[in-house]
Amino acid sequence: MLVAVVPRALAAAEAELSEYQAVSGISGTLSATGSDTVANLTTFWAEEFKRIYPNVNIQIQATGSSAAPTALTEITANIGLMSRNMRRAEIQSFTARYGYPPTPVPVALDALAILVHRDNPLPRIELAEIDAIFSSTLRCGAGRRIGNWRQMGLPEPWDGRGILAFGRNSVSGTYGFFKETALCRGDFHVEVNEQPGSGSLVQAIGSTLNGIGYASIAFSTSSVRIVPVSWRHAGEERITTPAQAVDGEYPFTRYLLFYVNRPAGGSLPPLEREFIRMVLSREGQEIVSRSGYIPLPAALASESLGALAP
Repeated sequence: MLVAVVPRALAAAEAELSEYQAVSGISGTLSATGSDTVANLTTFWAEEFKRIYPNVNIQIQATGSSAAPTALTEITANIGLMSRNMRRAEIQSFTARYGYPPTPVPVALDALAILVHRDNPLPRIELAEIDAIFSSTLRCGAGRRIGNWRQMGLPEPWDGRGILAFGRNSVSGTYGFFKETALCRGDFHVEVNEQPGSGSLVQAIGSTLNGIGYASIAFSTSSVRIVPVSWRHAGEERITTPAQAVDGEYPFTRYLLFYVNRPAGGSLPPLEREFIRMVLSREGQEIVSRSGYIPLPAALASESLGALAP
């Protein structure tokens, strides 16, 4: 199952999801490694799961999406946490060892917000302008690089200030997703200040008056402001925010994923199976909403569960 673009027809429907029904005999240790965006959410799921099953221990490591395929292949994690799809080479490495590919399980929706300092008056930003600020390759249509707020049309005193761009490091799935969607698969400019995590990135923007960056909406704080994104679809200009992600109207929308090792025609071990069942239940998706992410539509949650059946 390939998961990349969120269809327009999807709509949040937590009320249609089934309640989680606990089963007997669940215990042991579950380990999950990868994306810090997904790890943040998985921590809340783990708390709920341990409340249901007190004899379960869950270990979560936020080491970046690029660490997940190796951890899953080398059996140092039961679940690979990813905020992007596995790359072809990562799937091939896993398949070479096991004879079948890893199974992706969408567990939530997310949207990358374009963030500026809370006092920055920037009313909106175009896709080509985002590329012109963050990239060196200018593949999205901009004629030149943007390095100061005057070029973005801001008045005094902003017109005399340079732009300080913040981004994630290369092991991050957020880095890869932004590179593909916002930079039109171009390259980041060397002046982009790389941050090890989404939390530290938002903190950096919030403490830098002329800063700009990108992060999951769940990490947004009162120290930063989300900038609406202007883009064209079918010749029509649209100005959208992450709030419109579930309708397919926002360009930086993605699935958050679990990757698991499920043999072809086989089943997951009971502990992994029940954890994912809880995540995709009504209770699990309510946690998604409370944590600032976007819950899966009921139809997609059911499809994800069906993909795990023998």
